[in-house]
Amino acid sequence: MSKLNPNPKHPPALDPNGERFWDPRDLEREMRRMLDICHNCRMCVGYCGTFPDVFARVDRDIDRRGASGAELLGAVDFASATDLCWQCKVCYIKCPYTRDEGHEWLVDIPRLLMREKAQRARRLGVTVQDRVLGEPQLLGKVTAGRMAPVANFVNANRLVRRAVEAVAGIAAEFPLPPFGTQSFESWLAKREPLPGAGSRGKVALFATCLGDYNFPRIAACAAMVLEKNGWSVVRPEQTCCGMPNLDGGDVDAARAKARANVESLAAEVRAGHKIVSLQPTCGYMIRKEWPELLGSDHARAVAAATLDVMELLEHQRRDKTLSRDFASGAGKVAYHAACHLRAQKIGYPAVRVLNALPDTEVEIVEQCSAVDGTWGMKAQYYEMGRRYARKLTRGIEAIAPETAVTDCALAARRILAENGLAAKHPIEVMAEAYGVAPTFS
Repeated sequence: MSKLNPNPKHPPALDPNGERFWDPRDLEREMRRMLDICHNCRMCVGYCGTFPDVFARVDRDIDRRGASGAELLGAVDFASATDLCWQCKVCYIKCPYTRDEGHEWLVDIPRLLMREKAQRARRLGVTVQDRVLGEPQLLGKVTAGRMAPVANFVNANRLVRRAVEAVAGIAAEFPLPPFGTQSFESWLAKREPLPGAGSRGKVALFATCLGDYNFPRIAACAAMVLEKNGWSVVRPEQTCCGMPNLDGGDVDAARAKARANVESLAAEVRAGHKIVSLQPTCGYMIRKEWPELLGSDHARAVAAATLDVMELLEHQRRDKTLSRDFASGAGKVAYHAACHLRAQKIGYPAVRVLNALPDTEVEIVEQCSAVDGTWGMKAQYYEMGRRYARKLTRGIEAIAPETAVTDCALAARRILAENGLAAKHPIEVMAEAYGVAPTFS
């Protein structure tokens, strides 16, 4: 029987603006308390590498050191648990001991491990690997456009990828997102809106780094579909959501990005516009992490005004204002339920919207891709990520779909690598069904 009290002495210090968040002794107590609860429960053992690793370490201490639970775990054990976590949030969604479930133990393993990584990064510095992966918007600004063909050719070169893996630790086997020959921002500036755009109002599109620079077709399809449904679309000034920085423990960099984005997006909210996000990870950051990082009314207002793009269309489907002017359907669809969408607890709006298409049958694969930000790109975890993604890849194989769909562009890279299918964002499927999908080279 463990000697650790599962009840917290104080509410967990999960706010990076508070002094206790950075207190190593407080963190040590919380790591032991929460991981002891996990060791006794073991419900999440199959979700990721963190839990089997922790359980083995606790069992080791019980067998060899006379421990009764997790009370002898130390810094090395904590770091191992954190490094094996890819922040999918699934353990929090499923955990019965969380604040969201009204439980007094207040377990939140993803945020606890994010705190451990932040303290370690402040103490030891952010690694080169995490610095490289933490600034996708900088690389996108330099590379998207005229430099894209050269960059994409280089990224496809095996020898170059091996060299990058040796220097920066980015797995040579991971199919990196390509760069677009035209950024979404430049595309949006040069085109004429569809007839009827603006009849319902205006939305501000948070295109995300991936939508701006890597997959501008996704963002362009979003603009076309939203316009088809009466919305005028603007792209406010924006930068990376900051999740790659949090993955590396760089809270200050994540906070700076959140502050810059909130300053821009808050003006849209004050004008009465909704914020529409294209990627589940960015939507989660806006709704959950930005208010925590900044603690401001503006951040909370932006969070409250933010919707996933398919969530907005689902609202229209429910109130019968969604355009049904479809030219085609999508056939048999395997829909991957992205973890960071599930973490927002908004259901699967894309499934309900896609089911409104003619000749379309959607089957859900509720399994993790084990990419979730930057973790799946890291060389030291690439093979482990592949193993944990097998439930996803097998689920898609079992459906044998005509179309694979995921809201997450990075999960699509896993599906491409493992299933050989070019998974589409649901907004691309909608644009194709309406016959308004733009062409990108």
